[in-house]
Amino acid sequence: MTHWLYLAVSILTEVAASSLLKYSDGFSKPWPSLAIAIGYGLSFYCFSVALRTIPISIGYAVWAGLGIVGIGLIDVALFGQKLDGPALTGIGLVVAGVVTLSLFSNSVGH
Repeated sequence: MTHWLYLAVSILTEVAASSLLKYSDGFSKPWPSLAIAIGYGLSFYCFSVALRTIPISIGYAVWAGLGIVGIGLIDVALFGQKLDGPALTGIGLVVAGVVTLSLFSNSVGH
C-alpha cells in the first residue's frame, strides 16, 4: 500500500508545482520558480519509488489522469476558469478511466 501513498504524494506535488507556473511569470520570479523545481523534483522522486511496485503504464495513467483533474480544480478555484460541458465530460471520463484501472484491472497488482 505504501506505493500508492508515494503515487498520491507524487500527484499532489506535481499539481502544486504546475499550479505555481502561472505565478513564476516565465521563471522570472525566483521564489515560485524555486518552489516549482522542488515540487517537480519531489514529484518525480515519489513517482519513481511508486513505480517499484506499480506497473509504469498503470502508474502513469493514474498520475496523469488525477493530475489533469487536480489542475482543473485548481484552475477553477484559483484562476476563475469556467469549465463547460465538454470539459466536465472529459474530466469525468478521465476519472472513470482511473477508477476502472484501479478497481477492475488485474494489471494494477492489488
